[in-house]
Amino acid sequence: MSMTWSRLMSAATMVYGGYALAEPRHLGRFVTSNKPEQAGYDVLATTYGARDLAVGSIALLGRSERTVSAAMLARIAFDVSDGLILARRAEDDETRQQVLAVTFGWASLNALALLRDRRVARKRERASH
Repeated sequence: MSMTWSRLMSAATMVYGGYALAEPRHLGRFVTSNKPEQAGYDVLATTYGARDLAVGSIALLGRSERTVSAAMLARIAFDVSDGLILARRAEDDETRQQVLAVTFGWASLNALALLRDRRVARKRERASH
């Protein structure tokens, strides 16, 4: 069981997690131009960073397809919920669209990776029978 694409996306998620921990203000700058309000996003960005490192580690190091799949499904759900929550706080339509494009785009890439890995696993399983 390799789950190559899911593991690759998980490694990329972990890179973002590290960035979010090192530079938490990035989130506030993305969502609003109001400098005092930007600081309010620092804790959220730090939480995202820790969460993304944790779920990415589970998917990257998971030994079973079920473990990797569960981590990927959680990652997809996190991205969608993050997008919906952050979009409601965006200061204008352009920012809202950018927030949704990034979060839903990342969710979509993770979903495609998981679907591809599952397809490869099914083919491998059929070939071994």
